[in-house]
Amino acid sequence: MKKMYYLSTCSTCKRIMDEMPETAKVELQDIKTEAITAQQLEDMKARAGSYEALFSKRAMKYRSLGLHEKELSEEDMRDWILKEYTFLKRPVTIIKDDIYIGSAKKTVNQFISALRS
Repeated sequence: MKKMYYLSTCSTCKRIMDEMPETAKVELQDIKTEAITAQQLEDMKARAGSYEALFSKRAMKYRSLGLHEKELSEEDMRDWILKEYTFLKRPVTIIKDDIYIGSAKKTVNQFISALRS
C-alpha cells in the first residue's frame, strides 16, 4: 500500500509531490475534497503511535479557535482532525507498514528513499 493524504492547495505538499519519482505509484487523497474517515485516522494512529503525532499545532485555526490555551487530550485531537482537515499534519504518507508525517526535510528524504526502494 502506498497512499498520500495531502492538501491540493498546499504549496509544500505540491513541492514534495514533485520530488516523488515518476515511477512511484502512490494513491493520492486530497483531504479537502475527500475527508479522511475515522477508520483511516485509526490506521494512521496505529502506525504513528498517537493522535498527537498527526495533529498540526501550526494550523491557523489552532490559535483562532483558542486551542493553544487548552490542554487537548488524544480524543480531542482525534475529534478535531476529523472535524477540520487543517488539523492533520501534511502530507501523511503510508508505504507498506511505515508512515511518514509532515514536511520536515528528514521525513521527506526518508519517504522519497522508501519510494525508490
